[in-house]
Amino acid sequence: MRRCFVCGADMLAPSERHLIYPDGRRRLFPLACASCGVLLEGGADASRCRAHLAEALAAKTFVSDPDAPYGLDLYTLRTAATGLGRGIRPLDAEGSAALHHPHDGQAARAVLYALDRSDKCPVSLGLLCRPSEVDAVLASLPAQAGWTDDITILLDSDITPPGAVSVAGFPAGAVRMASRPLEGDFAAQRNALQALARHAWVLQLDADETLDAATGHLLPALVALAEAGAVRSIGLARFNRVDGVLSNVYPDVQYRLNRNDVRYAGRVHERPQLAGGWPESFISLHGGIEHRLSRAHVAARSRRYEALDPGRGRPEEEDALLMPHRD
Repeated sequence: MRRCFVCGADMLAPSERHLIYPDGRRRLFPLACASCGVLLEGGADASRCRAHLAEALAAKTFVSDPDAPYGLDLYTLRTAATGLGRGIRPLDAEGSAALHHPHDGQAARAVLYALDRSDKCPVSLGLLCRPSEVDAVLASLPAQAGWTDDITILLDSDITPPGAVSVAGFPAGAVRMASRPLEGDFAAQRNALQALARHAWVLQLDADETLDAATGHLLPALVALAEAGAVRSIGLARFNRVDGVLSNVYPDVQYRLNRNDVRYAGRVHERPQLAGGWPESFISLHGGIEHRLSRAHVAARSRRYEALDPGRGRPEEEDALLMPHRD
């Protein structure tokens, strides 16, 4: 197994972690995914693991199998369940505490339920773009009308306050446009967009990114899952397609679904700042962000970012982005 069978990350590494099962058995695992946290035995087969987990996640209650070729704590189970459109509820106070102390060594047990539209936690959509991209962004919005009623577009231009824009499928005033100069600081631009959201949670996208409607429809239920676990930031996989070809940089998790009071840091490759650290976040696998790139853009991007923030431009990422995806 080269990539994690749960999240697809090429981040399997040696581990000294263990799990303790309800019967008291303590089991060591030699491998772990550094992205989602799933544990693996040596030589585990991806298809066997995937089938076993899918069957376990179809039940009303998940109980860790001490003989399975993989292992999950509750924090990792929450992420794994989202891949099949399911949420979790801890069985007891100990389980609730485990979500705040990821990888504490207790094998996962939880109630399972379907993520659906019955959870009413509204989500705003925020988009960053240049003035030349506005028409394309506006044309893409009707597809999102089924899951959000609050959209703000923030242009990289001279400062103007938010003003209403008419878009098919949305009531008057639901879509607004404002302007603010980027000035080479992506975190500051994202923070300005965060502050414009009307709902408690906001998903941010760039002009060259899209989210399919099916993924968007589950965001309110996903936010309800986050609220139940005191989570403030959710990461989504990003599919980087360079001239239409899926890049090897996958899942390229982007923490773009956040409470509107969360703030980003970093002039480039910005990330949300969480007072409680990464346990206040989790990764969802129910869908992903589509990111369209050209080879010319990839070649210029890292050099531009390095000039904006020396030492943080990730010039090594250029080759990885240009490499086609490998399982």
